[in-house]
Amino acid sequence: MNIFRFAGDMTHLLSVLVLLLKIHTIKSCAGISLKTQELYALVFATRYLDILTDFISLYNTIMKLIFLGSSFSIVWYIRRHKIVRRSYDKDQDTFRHHFLILPCIVLSLLIHEKFTFKEIMWTFSIFLEAVAILPQLVLLQRTRNIDNLTGQYVFLLGAYRALYIVNWIYRYFTEPHYVHWIPWISGIVQTLLYADFFYYYFESWKNNKKLELPA
Repeated sequence: MNIFRFAGDMTHLLSVLVLLLKIHTIKSCAGISLKTQELYALVFATRYLDILTDFISLYNTIMKLIFLGSSFSIVWYIRRHKIVRRSYDKDQDTFRHHFLILPCIVLSLLIHEKFTFKEIMWTFSIFLEAVAILPQLVLLQRTRNIDNLTGQYVFLLGAYRALYIVNWIYRYFTEPHYVHWIPWISGIVQTLLYADFFYYYFESWKNNKKLELPA
């Protein structure tokens, strides 16, 4: 653990809290992609298969439980909550997210550190997380007008991964033999997907204007 890893974890946690705040208090999921939330639920479900068998630390276990519980509760809110689900824009959220899953499965079977079930599932979750934001970014591009909480949620998600890259660089120079190409490359791809969003986010902040993405 170092300050960059901790900052990344807290930024990730804050992004979830911002989204839950929007859904729970405003009773709205407008601008939020159910497809992306379903992919994140799958990411955490396959990544944390060891939660009942391997104890690393209390901090680690709590964070796993938070991300598992929050991801599935968000999906439930959007799909089942009698008020929240009315604001879900199904006609705009049409990204075929199922097509992202199969390539990630194939990649995890071909590229992995150890050929075990848990390791394959962990690798699959890393690959899937790299592209899970795509349905959300496409939805924001289609709707164009983005409310503050949705914009902050997406920004914090991107910032979390960027902070993890700084964490990896720090560990590479401070820990001997620290090399993990799979999360490194996936993390860089994930961060690059946010580049366009980051540009327009900072432009809106600098000019004190509402965030809009080009169609």
